[in-house]
Amino acid sequence: MNQLATVRSLQQRITSMQPARLDRGLPTPPSLRPLFPGGALRKGAPVAVQGSLQLSLALLSSASASGAWCGVIGVPHLGIGAAAQTGLALERLVLIPKPGKHALAIAGMLSEVLTVLVLNPERPPSSNEAERLNARLRDHGTALVVTNAWPRSDTALRVTASKWSGLGAGNGLLCTHELSVQSTDRRGQRTHTVRFRDGRLA
Repeated sequence: MNQLATVRSLQQRITSMQPARLDRGLPTPPSLRPLFPGGALRKGAPVAVQGSLQLSLALLSSASASGAWCGVIGVPHLGIGAAAQTGLALERLVLIPKPGKHALAIAGMLSEVLTVLVLNPERPPSSNEAERLNARLRDHGTALVVTNAWPRSDTALRVTASKWSGLGAGNGLLCTHELSVQSTDRRGQRTHTVRFRDGRLA
């Protein structure tokens, strides 16, 4: 079975299990709410995140915990353990690790049944391709987190600095990860600090 046929099969199965979509913003981790103008991921809107897959996945964690189905497209190196550590519910997570040239088409199809998608395309989309997918997101109320720049994104997040801590003088573990994040949206540009402890938002 090819990838597109597999996605169609997933659409049918998930539609019967997917909870009703929320009328307003999607559940968003409290520590990440300041990154967005309305304090939450917005239904039907794309968000661009540059510089941190960990941050991209963390944006999905509250929606996933609330019962939403999520998808990750084009991240072949993502392990199940890492996804679970970030807070994603594995029983409601669809992984398409190697979509190839079909990444945008698959994202469009999955937008019909999933609540939030992470998309890591192998090439930047054209303006027309991005707008077609943006239109499908609006139609189906699906939020999209893209791991790079994205035309007409609702919010653009860029990691400007990253710092790990926890190691002592030859002992200890790297347990805390601090990111400096610049957000660009209708409020203008702002700077935020996001912390992870043992893989989860602090």
